[in-house]
Amino acid sequence: MDIVIVSSILAIGSLGLLFGVGLAYASKKFAVEVDPKIERIFDELPGANCGGCGYPGCSGYAEAVVKSGADMTLCAPGGDAVIQKIADILGVESTAKQAKVAVVQCRGNREKAPDRFQYDGVEDCSAAQLIMGGAKACVYGCLGLGSCVRACPFDAMEMGEDGLPIVLEDKCTACGICVSTCPRGIMALIPVSQKVFLGCVSQDKAKAVKSVCSVGCIGCSLCAKEKVTPSGSIQMEGNLPKIVKTNEEDLMTAVEKCPTSSFVVRDIEKKK
Repeated sequence: MDIVIVSSILAIGSLGLLFGVGLAYASKKFAVEVDPKIERIFDELPGANCGGCGYPGCSGYAEAVVKSGADMTLCAPGGDAVIQKIADILGVESTAKQAKVAVVQCRGNREKAPDRFQYDGVEDCSAAQLIMGGAKACVYGCLGLGSCVRACPFDAMEMGEDGLPIVLEDKCTACGICVSTCPRGIMALIPVSQKVFLGCVSQDKAKAVKSVCSVGCIGCSLCAKEKVTPSGSIQMEGNLPKIVKTNEEDLMTAVEKCPTSSFVVRDIEKKK
């Protein structure tokens, strides 16, 4: 009986040793070597894993930079400091990235742009959009359910009492998560140095806009006229004016002349 037990133990031990040697050989034979540059770049990234770069987390981005030549300026939270570190690791010249900030391209709060029905569903803008196109009378306006606020990985947004999201610029990293989250395309990234932007994305004109929002752009094109913005800072794209140059003097004139007060003036002093 003792001989049987001993033989069994020896047999199991031998099998264990055999499997161990086999696994050790396999681990070396089939090991995937990791480029040390990937690990070094990963260590320099902020570790936010926000996905703003378009890749699955910081590890995915680090690998893409080294293996696929992905743009080394895509890490918004890391900013110029991380760009420089990645450039040093890759042995290339760094390219400074223009700092940006998220803005809310809608001024139609509850008072200025009323709802057409009461929505009692899930507190999610994409879900609300599925119910008759959303409760907002303006089919382009903010639905006010705060999906962008909840999606922000840096707590750089909050909901205002008027039902519109507010960007906390001192915390914003311009990762773009709020932009991709909004089902109505209201969130956008603009240069930090840009003081004026249009607070409307409506493609309608005049009467159609006025019937649903008192501050919506009516597409009058006054702001784009040479007598208002002689530098050509504003050009019309469809029914909406687009800022193509940041001539502050001209843009402030456009703000003053706008009949519906559709432009927003940022306080950029606090960003300097």
